Amino acid sequence: MLDDSNKAKLLNLARKTLEDHFIRGSIPDFQTDCTELLERKGAFVTLHMGGELRGCIGQLDPDRELFKVVQHCALSAALSDPRFPPLQQKELDGLDIEISILTPFQRVESIEEINVGSHGLYIVQGYFRGLLLPQVATQYRWDRITFLDQACFKAGLKESAWKDPKTIIYIFEAEVFSDPKGSA
Repeated sequence: MLDDSNKAKLLNLARKTLEDHFIRGSIPDFQTDCTELLERKGAFVTLHMGGELRGCIGQLDPDRELFKVVQHCALSAALSDPRFPPLQQKELDGLDIEISILTPFQRVESIEEINVGSHGLYIVQGYFRGLLLPQVATQYRWDRITFLDQACFKAGLKESAWKDPKTIIYIFEAEVFSDPKGSA
């Protein structure tokens, strides 16, 4: 768990990364000796505009420190989410930023292990993969079966593919915190 100070640092870093990209064409150089921010953890950055999703990109297998993962995901969510056109500088002022820090994945043997609202899902079948963060099920008020169906759909599989023995289901938790319109 990150303390409030480190959460604020990551939120400010995500916002400054986007601002510097648009204003200077670079990303900020961030230095820290904070152990928590130097750990290698998966994370997602979700962008909202006016309460609507504007971009969401994550990194499951971190190959760099957490603060660098957050910078990378912030830029990717703004510029590379295929569902949306790239963010424009004029949108920065109304942008809400949410960061989700992921715990390691745990393979599920029974769907009864899935706690909707606490767990996220990562579905794998061959080359097909789909991940839904824990807050998605809560936001849409999904039950366990709907959550599984939607994770399969996101993976490009039939909604009931979670029943297939070839499908691997992982759960994880996420520490989620946000910066609505830069209030952090």
